[in-house]
Amino acid sequence: MVKQYIGTKMIKAKPMNRGDYNKYRGWNIPEGENPADEGYLVKYSDGYESWSPKKQFEEAYRDCCMGMTFGIALELLKKGCKVAREGWNGKGMFVVYQKGYPDGIPCNKQTAEAWKMDEGDLFKCNPYLQIKQVDGSHSMWVPSIGDVLAEDWVVVE
Repeated sequence: MVKQYIGTKMIKAKPMNRGDYNKYRGWNIPEGENPADEGYLVKYSDGYESWSPKKQFEEAYRDCCMGMTFGIALELLKKGCKVAREGWNGKGMFVVYQKGYPDGIPCNKQTAEAWKMDEGDLFKCNPYLQIKQVDGSHSMWVPSIGDVLAEDWVVVE
């Protein structure tokens, strides 16, 4: 049985027709292919390059500088990207994914006091989202329903 898959990956791409892609690669246009076909030169994080027809490319990829869903933003957070909403009023705000400490980390004095533990005891913490606030401070963060349904998420460099 053939399974269905969905993927999320960050790529670099630029518009390039089939003919220009073949020139770029130093190839001849195969018989029966139209050099004017619109598409994109696609560069993957491992350096692999390929060409994708425009329709298939635009069905699979969204510009991460022009608004994404929270679902896509969450997948990118888990891959180490910083994300923010274009609709946020605060400058410099962004969210990151914290992997937590599932095996524990020794408690510092403040954490030990807050949790009635001994300093140095192992403190186990599940993954969470953290936001950088306008004033430069950081907080744990839970998205609002507006954040979850918004389509103005962008990757922060």
